[in-house]
Amino acid sequence: MRCPYCGYDDSRVVDSRSVNDGVRRRRQCLNCDSRFTTYERVQPASFLVMKKDGRREEFDRDKLARGIRIACAKRSIANEEIERVVDRVEEELHSMGRVEVPSVTVGALVMQYLRDLDRVAYIRFASVYREFADAESFKEEVDALADRVGRVIVGQLPLISAADLVTVGKGRMRAGKTRKGGNDV
Repeated sequence: MRCPYCGYDDSRVVDSRSVNDGVRRRRQCLNCDSRFTTYERVQPASFLVMKKDGRREEFDRDKLARGIRIACAKRSIANEEIERVVDRVEEELHSMGRVEVPSVTVGALVMQYLRDLDRVAYIRFASVYREFADAESFKEEVDALADRVGRVIVGQLPLISAADLVTVGKGRMRAGKTRKGGNDV
């Protein structure tokens, strides 16, 4: 294992721990004494993902995790939850027993798990994955999601219109007015 700091190709294991479905190893470089962490995981038999344009790519767990992390950016979602989604998607894909899996299947599985995890992340992922042609098709997806959850999204704030009154400090703000009574700019 090469040291990420000096590039030396030998290190010693300082600590090993089991994590989820692998092993976490704390290593120390024998050249510069820097410490770094590596993870080991059994690599299941790989399969190919058939892209929409006909290309075939080997399934890349890290690429899938990056896409989900982007959709979950600035949301209060723990990294462990994202890893669980990636694990579930990967397990389902492996359980299909196919050598090739269409990318639409991968995307549909991700959207299924994101819909249950966080609806904003789901909409973000869907907006990229489904390549909405216009604002109307995007609105239809949001409306369909709202219908599925009965217009009440538990644990997330509803959208409020500019006409709604908002309490700020001791006073109340009204749409179109500032705190001192002037007009908003």
